[in-house]
Amino acid sequence: MKTRRFSTLTLLMVSTLFIQNASAQDYTQWHLPDSAKARIGKGWMSGNVAFSPDGKLIAIATSIGIWIYDAHTTKELALLTGHTDNVTSVTFSPDGNHLASSSDDETVRLWDVNTHTQRAILTGHNSWVSSVAFSPEGRTLASGGGGDETVRFWDVATTTLKAILPEHENDIVHLAFSPNGNTLASVTDNTVYLWDTTNYERRMTITRNIDNGDINFVAFSPSGDTLATGNWDDTVSLWYVATGELKATLTGHTAHVQSVAFSPDGNTLASGSSDGTVCLWDVETATYKTTLIRHKDWVKSVAFSPDGNTIASSSTDGTVCFWDAVSHDCVATLNGHITEFASIAFSPDGQTLASGGWDKKVHLWDVASAKLKVSFTGHADEIRAVAFSSDGSTLASTGGFDDPTIRLWDPNSGKLKTRLVGHGWGGVNAIAFSSDNRLIASAGSDGRTCLWNATTGYHRATFIGEVSNVAFSPDGQTLATANGRNGFRVQLWDVTNRAHKAEIRERSYALAFSPNGQTLATGWRDISLWDVNSGVIKTTLSGHTDGIRSIAFSPDGRVLVSGSNDTTMRFWDVENGTQKTVHTVHNAGITDLVFAPDGQTLAAASNDATVLLWDFPLLIESGWEASQLTKDTNLNGVLNPVPLFVEPIPKKTALLANYPNPFNPETWIPYQLANPAEVTVCIYKANGTMIRVLAIGHQPAGIYEDRHRAAYWDGRNGNGESAASGVYFYTLTAGDFTATRKMVVRK
Repeated sequence: MKTRRFSTLTLLMVSTLFIQNASAQDYTQWHLPDSAKARIGKGWMSGNVAFSPDGKLIAIATSIGIWIYDAHTTKELALLTGHTDNVTSVTFSPDGNHLASSSDDETVRLWDVNTHTQRAILTGHNSWVSSVAFSPEGRTLASGGGGDETVRFWDVATTTLKAILPEHENDIVHLAFSPNGNTLASVTDNTVYLWDTTNYERRMTITRNIDNGDINFVAFSPSGDTLATGNWDDTVSLWYVATGELKATLTGHTAHVQSVAFSPDGNTLASGSSDGTVCLWDVETATYKTTLIRHKDWVKSVAFSPDGNTIASSSTDGTVCFWDAVSHDCVATLNGHITEFASIAFSPDGQTLASGGWDKKVHLWDVASAKLKVSFTGHADEIRAVAFSSDGSTLASTGGFDDPTIRLWDPNSGKLKTRLVGHGWGGVNAIAFSSDNRLIASAGSDGRTCLWNATTGYHRATFIGEVSNVAFSPDGQTLATANGRNGFRVQLWDVTNRAHKAEIRERSYALAFSPNGQTLATGWRDISLWDVNSGVIKTTLSGHTDGIRSIAFSPDGRVLVSGSNDTTMRFWDVENGTQKTVHTVHNAGITDLVFAPDGQTLAAASNDATVLLWDFPLLIESGWEASQLTKDTNLNGVLNPVPLFVEPIPKKTALLANYPNPFNPETWIPYQLANPAEVTVCIYKANGTMIRVLAIGHQPAGIYEDRHRAAYWDGRNGNGESAASGVYFYTLTAGDFTATRKMVVRK
């Protein structure tokens, strides 16, 4: 039996985290840090959607907080901030006065719905919290520890801990109360446990003893006599609550079922699936009724409005669809929750910001309003990089693993000019225009860097070697390529004669030329400033505690800004090589940094699926002397100074769920290390045959969750052959720690 850690409770009767009224301030201005001008994006939907009991509001759990919308007009009403990591679950109290939320930050929080203020923080879980549920009378709140494998019961009035259920055998993924409140259902792996809420003893265990039998979600029917589970094997199961026997299995989805919800009258069950659809089922006859099709990606959550007239479904495509429960028409769509900002670029006039990411779309944003102008579609996979030509007439975008192409767009008309085809499997990682707009350089995962004629699209040259990033010198005569995965070197190429000029033995993911072309900055965890002519390193800039994703010189060349997976932006004085200030405002790592051409605005993109637009002169003026970060270390709603360069260390080593899952053909395997260790990930077929070993090597203690830190599997075995569709297992070995989880290849 594992040692239990009993909870401590921090109570906030009055929170300082007030929400700006939407009528007085545009939502792009809500909760901005000092010196920020606007926020682009609303964060990705990291949890469920929930209706208020009166049906007037809908809450969405996201990577930056909890968004509250008017359920009828889809207008933004409030953004509740306070969680320091992804929000995993939200639920309204039965009287509608309170909202409860859980998060990857290991806390549960209570909010006042009427004042939009934080009422209390419930602490005690020692890992991420996956689910929260109010009892039907609203006096008890249950929370499920996704990582610590416990269920905790809280008294809502006093916000004190009432009980802790015995530890489960694995992560808890979902909780649900029965309508009479006497039973709580908790889900872990392929099992639903039913608990007596009067004495906290286990009443029953329901197990799906079949291959690929894991359960994702559980819901009670309004009568309380039927339990529905959304399952990993693409099915929905109906169970008799009294006996635990299987009542029916509903088939029709083609990917695993993420969420289920009963209509208020209990006659209809809705299920949302990774196949991008919502299916409706007749509960009494256990038969299929219809399929709701509109989403372009996974459906993560479904919910009925209290009157039963509307069904809400949220998707990783960044939308929430509102469906008429009778006609099955999509009557409204809530937009704006884009999943990722992998790459951003300013137009030459500084009025437009382009972005690309997981949703396969190129988005153009109006910088003045921070609102979306238009989106371009056509890529068949994620977009990894975007870039404008210096005259603004062309926008380039690159595709991911299954779409190793480059698309050139007219940014004014949105028309596709041409497609550049030549890279092989693996996708195109980076793109850059020469300053005279004559050439385009692209870096592919196929081990090639290609030069293209930007006007005709003709292929001009190929440089061999795996590359993660490219940059032209300001005069366009030199191309720099960086490799952060294999080989660990930066190469300089003469663009005119296609000759190799120099090599720097430096592991680097990010790189940038200074405006005068005399200095090349390269970054992995430290930043090196190189003299381009001599190849001699001028200075090394240290401070980041995780991989550097992006570096950018200010247009005057005096300041270098770096963004990292450690969630910080660091500002460096280029002349004397010293760090001047640090800012940490995002809940996740920085993915890209770009300056507007006039140097007045700095855009910073993050894995939390937002871009912050900074007033750069004001940022420098107000923060140049800063020497401390701030964080809510006391969990009291007040930001406290904390030392620089401190990376959060997990309390325990853990293997986390891979993503995406199911997948085709690639996936990332996240993990956490409580102590430094040699790390290896082994991939096994369902029959136990090992097909691939990912030797990651020695890693310091830390969090390895985003795509640039997590273990990466390209879906191939040790012989380079693509893995067939089916169930696979992956095992993490880190020192004495070993853990195994399941994943699915679906083609």
